[in-house]
Amino acid sequence: MARAGVGSRRASEELIRAGRVTVDGRVATLGDKVDPARARVEVDGARVPLDPHLRYFALNKPSGVVVTMRDPRGREDLAAFLPDVPGIVAVGRLDRDTEGLLLLTNDGRLANRLMHPRYGVEREYLAEVDGAPLARHVVALRRGVELEDGPARAVAARIEGRAGARGALRLVMTEGRKREVRRVLAAVGLPVRRLVRVRVGPVRLGRLAPGKLRELSPTEVGALFAAADSGPRKGAGNEPIDLGSRVRGPSKKRR
Repeated sequence: MARAGVGSRRASEELIRAGRVTVDGRVATLGDKVDPARARVEVDGARVPLDPHLRYFALNKPSGVVVTMRDPRGREDLAAFLPDVPGIVAVGRLDRDTEGLLLLTNDGRLANRLMHPRYGVEREYLAEVDGAPLARHVVALRRGVELEDGPARAVAARIEGRAGARGALRLVMTEGRKREVRRVLAAVGLPVRRLVRVRVGPVRLGRLAPGKLRELSPTEVGALFAAADSGPRKGAGNEPIDLGSRVRGPSKKRR
């Protein structure tokens, strides 16, 4: 548990003594031995990742990159950005023109849970749009719009800035359908000029540069397991964003 980032060895022992740790559904005791590749260890119901062979990464995907390991049409794909880890896959997709946070892992179980809409894992975006976003647009996004493949809505939406005939909005979605954010915004009359994903569940893009990769911390991995295990969650707060660097135009003037 200490190696997994739960806390120091002493803090982990205190958690065990307090009965807050379970192994495969059974309350753990000091001195228990587990197989880290097979045992399910939880603290307060949140899974602790122990298998040393499982790896978790965040990539800031640049615009123009196709989210596939090898693109048969010769477009720029993920090959140049992938870590040298057997079995690594992208957790879901981002459109070719969409930038930002893409999770990578060789943990198929967690990847499937994060991608499945049933678990309601949040995905947060910043969008630069044509047109000045107004309160009525935010209401429509939260209420939902009808798309060709069914209704879609943002679980949270707010205006981030306006400048002339352009604007910026922050949206939180939970389904991850193909081009869903672009289609939802177009449906309310705000076509997307630029789209950046800044958060997946508890993991944030932060200051990771475009095209760069970083390994997730044990705390982030544990939080991902908690998000995938707990089902729909409320928003995890707002990430401070420099719109001048992320969404061009609207950040220079605000009303």
